Amino acid sequence: MSGYGDFGSSLRDLPRLRQTRRGRVSSWDRTGGNTDNMRIEPGETRELADIAGPGVITHIWCTVALDHVGKPAELEDDYLRRLVLKISWDDSAHPAVLVPLGDFFGMGHGRSGNFSSAPLQMSPQDGKGFNCWFAMPFAGRARFELISEMSVKPVTFYYYIDYETYGEADPELGYFHAQWRRQNPADGVEQGDQTNEEFLFGGTNTDGAGNYVLLEAEGRGHYVGTVLNVHNLRHTSAWNWYGEGDDMFFIDGEPWPPRLHGTGTEDYFNTAWCPNQPYQAPYHGLTMPGGPNWSGQVSYYRFHVEDPVVFEKSIKVTIEHGHANKRSDDVSSVAYWYQTLPALPVTLAPVADRIPRPL
Repeated sequence: MSGYGDFGSSLRDLPRLRQTRRGRVSSWDRTGGNTDNMRIEPGETRELADIAGPGVITHIWCTVALDHVGKPAELEDDYLRRLVLKISWDDSAHPAVLVPLGDFFGMGHGRSGNFSSAPLQMSPQDGKGFNCWFAMPFAGRARFELISEMSVKPVTFYYYIDYETYGEADPELGYFHAQWRRQNPADGVEQGDQTNEEFLFGGTNTDGAGNYVLLEAEGRGHYVGTVLNVHNLRHTSAWNWYGEGDDMFFIDGEPWPPRLHGTGTEDYFNTAWCPNQPYQAPYHGLTMPGGPNWSGQVSYYRFHVEDPVVFEKSIKVTIEHGHANKRSDDVSSVAYWYQTLPALPVTLAPVADRIPRPL
């Protein structure tokens, strides 16, 4: 078998013959029966796969269901924030992925719904079929675990992890990483005697210091996208748009203003004019647009598949929470990127700090 290969994944490249060996780890019933799942008890961590390289993860599919065990259906219905996907590469001391399960697959607030992007999809029924097509190369080892931080209910988990192995590792391939973050609420300001227009559009931000941080990484690599979630916490009958936050990317320690400086929340996510309609495309979408007057829960995605943001030493990806960081909404996110190892440790907030707010 040769190395990773120089073929792409387009239909034009599909006829190219290649030398790899396909494999899969799944939850199939080893007895030959139909219990093709893994039961995970509250507080339990289960290994899903431990694969020897060199290789590349090509696709992940999974679905999960609660076992109500005589308990009310609404109890721990926030399980998509209580279950955590953990991925480690090459016996690294730290995981490269440590993200609540639902957020990892593209939608926040512990919710699921049908949507289709190029790298991530939630499929029927009601978005409960989770898919990931981010390629994840590794040189020596790929280890997948699912951590349950449920308190009461077991879960039933079905999964495929598809991969290829090949003959030699390519030192020019980055390792896939993903990290979840949250500010609940973000550090905004009081409206005071400002008019609604002054509060939403007034003021200045000339350093980016108070921006919400999507990603902070060191090493060589490239940022490939984010899922951003907002729960609008401002209760008013006045115009209550949560956006106007400029994105600012600080690459390799550059000062403000950075080379990549945007014009507003909806603009970075390739939408326009304060959207309130659901939309999905290969590289950007609004899966949860919120309620009347932009109330409630919102979830966007933006993937830099055609335009990855390259860094040689470090990167800090940020976005304002409201213009000039005035808003105090509940903001959470997942950032996705590739980089060399070792990397800064990927951490995750305790389960009590991950639970979504009720609508």
